[in-house]
Amino acid sequence: MWKILVGFAVFAALAIFILMKSGGNIDMGGEKHDVAAPHAEGTAASGASAASAVADAAVTPASAASN
Repeated sequence: MWKILVGFAVFAALAIFILMKSGGNIDMGGEKHDVAAPHAEGTAASGASAASAVADAAVTPASAASN
C-alpha cells in the first residue's frame, strides 16, 4: 500500500515539475476574479434589446400590410 502512495507522490511531483518547466501559463493559485472581464448584465441587456428590435421589425410589416 505504501508503494502506491509513494508512486502517486512521485508521479504528481514529476507532473507538476514538467508543467511548470514547459513554459505554459500554469497558475496554482486557485480561482481568480478578473475585473477586466465583461459583465454578463450588459451582454444580456444588449441581447434582449436586439431580440426585441428583431421582433418589432417582424411585427411592423405585417401590421402595415393589413391596413
